[in-house]
Amino acid sequence: MKTTSGETRLIVASSDIDADMLYATKFWAGDPFIFLQQNGKRTIVLTDLEMGRGKRTAKVDEFVSYNQLEREVQGNARQAPPFEKVVAHFLRKRGVKQATVPANFALGYARELAKDNVDLSTTNGLFWPERGAKTDEELKLIGRALRITETGMKRAIEVLKASKPKGKKLSWGGKTLTSELLRAEIDTAILRLGGLAANTIVAAGDQACDPHERGSGPLYANSLIILDIFPRDTRTGYWGDMTRTVVRGAASEAQRKLWETVKEGQELALGEIKDGVDGMKIHKEIQALFKKRGYPTEIRNGQNVGFFHGTGHGLGLDIHEYPRLQKVVLKEREVVTVEPGLYYPGLGGGRIEDVVVVTKTGCKILSKFPKVLEI
Repeated sequence: MKTTSGETRLIVASSDIDADMLYATKFWAGDPFIFLQQNGKRTIVLTDLEMGRGKRTAKVDEFVSYNQLEREVQGNARQAPPFEKVVAHFLRKRGVKQATVPANFALGYARELAKDNVDLSTTNGLFWPERGAKTDEELKLIGRALRITETGMKRAIEVLKASKPKGKKLSWGGKTLTSELLRAEIDTAILRLGGLAANTIVAAGDQACDPHERGSGPLYANSLIILDIFPRDTRTGYWGDMTRTVVRGAASEAQRKLWETVKEGQELALGEIKDGVDGMKIHKEIQALFKKRGYPTEIRNGQNVGFFHGTGHGLGLDIHEYPRLQKVVLKEREVVTVEPGLYYPGLGGGRIEDVVVVTKTGCKILSKFPKVLEI
């Protein structure tokens, strides 16, 4: 981990939900613990409950007992001290008077440390700047997360292929196929491979015109269905992310044109991405292409239509992490999604998403699942 050796860095968080802590320690814990980097030395403070597991798995230089620190603060008092007072005591023992903390550092901890005149500052950008450029090992882990993602997508396509029209609705296994039922099939397939899916999107028709709508109710034949799957690999913490748009049955001419235009927009981006390219330029080129094809981005009847979200986002230990593709000049080894979309109530929505790593001369697509409209 490359950091300035003289810089003191402090994180107090649960690594289950804090990517900076997981990146720093490679240790999973559901409760907050203390990480301190001082003079290049990385120390974590763990309870006796976590100490054995921590020593086996955490990638740090030193382990300190939280229980011992707690006893020192408590003294002869009846009640154990609050967590933040133990944090302050630990930093006093280490002579810490200033530290860099993540932007999400808890206010309660900060106020307690202020009583000891500890000067806290946050970074301008990434807490660990090296998280931006993925290592070869990280690319392998993101690839593993994407294989888990693709298993979920494969299950979705299998179920949709096995479904039959019953009236306008799709039926599967003698029951109406709903967004909820298909989502359960996707998430279960992912779970079996060690992934954890949350908020999987199975949205059809006008529901799909709200890009983060999860979807609910019956799925219909001959309707555009957006499948957006983004599980976390529970072994490593890295995320996968993929979107496909399909029709179970026959796509209309208008549906096919929208889908093919979205695919053309993604291909444009994939051809432009490389080290040194301004992501906003790519984003605007996609919007211009869509407008030329008859899909302007505008507001109709008080609702956004067209391509009104970002082209892509960083992916790693966070599902949405630095960089936002359209807000930066891209750099080699950054991993980003590429996911243009079009949304028009009455017709439906379409989005296609893959994950790429930026290279000197272009990009390498890490996703491997085919893009097919009709199934």
